[in-house]
Amino acid sequence: MIRVALVENETLVREGLRRVLELDAGVRVEAEARDGVEALELLPRLRPDVVLLDVRMPRLDGLAVLAGLARESTPVPCIVLTTFDDADAFLAAVRAGARGYLLKDASSEELGQAIRAVASGGTWFKPAVSEAVLRGLSSVAPDPPRDGVAADLTARELEVLRLLAGGYSNREIGDALGVAERTVKNHVASILGKLWVRDRTRAVLKALSLGLL
Repeated sequence: MIRVALVENETLVREGLRRVLELDAGVRVEAEARDGVEALELLPRLRPDVVLLDVRMPRLDGLAVLAGLARESTPVPCIVLTTFDDADAFLAAVRAGARGYLLKDASSEELGQAIRAVASGGTWFKPAVSEAVLRGLSSVAPDPPRDGVAADLTARELEVLRLLAGGYSNREIGDALGVAERTVKNHVASILGKLWVRDRTRAVLKALSLGLL
């Protein structure tokens, strides 16, 4: 059972999310918070598996919540929810440590898929972000991409990269490709090095900006 916390200041939206999640037998709504202040009081103590986090809230917004959680030794994974396809909000959320990003009009099926991907250690940034977001991705990683990076990635590494973009865990990628989880870890480490990024989220974003996905 995946334990989910809802952080949303609009009562109708929060209640709607709860009702949708109650239809999913594999998910349980563990807690709710009406703003960022309540969230930072609840989340470190309850340690849910996934947080659905609104960006724009009174008193303390979603980005401030992400920053506060990042100070924990093992931050609770968050999926940012927003009404608008906002490039600035997307990039700020990724920089702050969001593991997923969804528009509030996402289907219940996609919401469930995103929750499961993030709960298993993956990310969820699909469907592909908009052109406005892609134009801003160059600022996500400080190191400039090397020439010929697409050519540097092997065919298997590109397969792994596409599965990373889908939010799959190392174990799930290994099962899909018929290889050991340790082999997947080696591929991921190689991808991070070739893309000059520090983690899986930035690898997916850099790959999007380079047109590899």
